[in-house]
Amino acid sequence: MGIFSSIKEKLFGKAAQPAAVETASKTTIGGAGVAPATADVSATPSLKDDATGTLGGTPAATPQSVQTGNVDVAAILDDAVAKNGQKLDWRHSIVDLMKALGMDASLAERKELADELGYKGDKGDSAAMNMWLHKALLKALADNGGKVPAELLD
Repeated sequence: MGIFSSIKEKLFGKAAQPAAVETASKTTIGGAGVAPATADVSATPSLKDDATGTLGGTPAATPQSVQTGNVDVAAILDDAVAKNGQKLDWRHSIVDLMKALGMDASLAERKELADELGYKGDKGDSAAMNMWLHKALLKALADNGGKVPAELLD
């Protein structure tokens, strides 16, 4: 399972993770190829086929709230931060977002996530990569059923 899939599972629950989602970057969805996000994150793919509302041409095994974009990412992450006990700023930091979800936020993990989301910049510039990664991750979550505050998608 990829890091993005792990993040989605933690936010949306296990029911939101059909097997087709885990391999989306290696397969086609509804007959169209899935491309990773580009540096301008507006091209981050949705894993749902807009014509059929399904994944890979078969009915998606996801809760209605995921299909309609009602999974409140901000509320889930705010709750995770409150339970974590550390002072974490998930709204501005990819490291804090991953820590809030109980994930490994090491540079190696972030580089792997950047690869999954299609980062083309210099991974040696971790500050630039982290800023891109935070925005790309939130965009990908929004594209895949998450309700993300608009100010975090700009």
